[in-house]
Amino acid sequence: MRISRTIGGFRLDRILLGLLLAGCVALAGRAWLEDHPEHNPWSPLDLADPPGWATSRKLTALRDDPAECRAVLERSGVEFAQLEPAGEGECRRESRVRLANRPLGADAPIASCAVTAGMAYWLRHSVEPAARELLGSPVNRVEHLGTFSCRRMYNREDAPWSEHATGNAIDIAGFVLEDGRRISVLRDWPGDGQGSLFLHRVRDDACNAFGTVLSPEYNAAHADHLHLDQQGRAWGVCR
Repeated sequence: MRISRTIGGFRLDRILLGLLLAGCVALAGRAWLEDHPEHNPWSPLDLADPPGWATSRKLTALRDDPAECRAVLERSGVEFAQLEPAGEGECRRESRVRLANRPLGADAPIASCAVTAGMAYWLRHSVEPAARELLGSPVNRVEHLGTFSCRRMYNREDAPWSEHATGNAIDIAGFVLEDGRRISVLRDWPGDGQGSLFLHRVRDDACNAFGTVLSPEYNAAHADHLHLDQQGRAWGVCR
């Protein structure tokens, strides 16, 4: 009598071969992810790693885990100062961090740790290389309009609380290059000059570092700055 070597109509040898191939693929994929942590959703975030598939999700997740956020900054070699919580009510700021690295310097704002991590990543992987490539000069200083403002959105009494109310946002007005040139969002966003190309590039890249990015293309209220915050992706806007 011949014994049938089938399971559910499939030959057993083919099933075993399929399982073997699947195992090889899984092992190869695991090894590849270990060599490319920027694409690995389970590897610890390091802001020095190049941009990858998992980077954006890891960055925005830091909003809800300040302790892990501080660990990311330390792991990435980012200099920062951890400050005591402040404020009350809807404007209570449990996470207050000051970024020490250039180009914010002495004018570095106090923001949530998640915004600080996003800024460090964005400056390193977008702003600095884009300035050298498109403008031919490194960035010396980033001009900002602040992070904290205890108010509702657009100062309307019936509007939701702004991300600025907890320091979870920063408004970028421009960039001063080492050669003395100043790139202004208000002046240089329109047109097709190098300054405009630079601003559009860093706006697009910011969408991978922050939950919400609002530029002059969003509305007139943002004509003079880029609004960057770490609001959750479900509600975020990139425009």
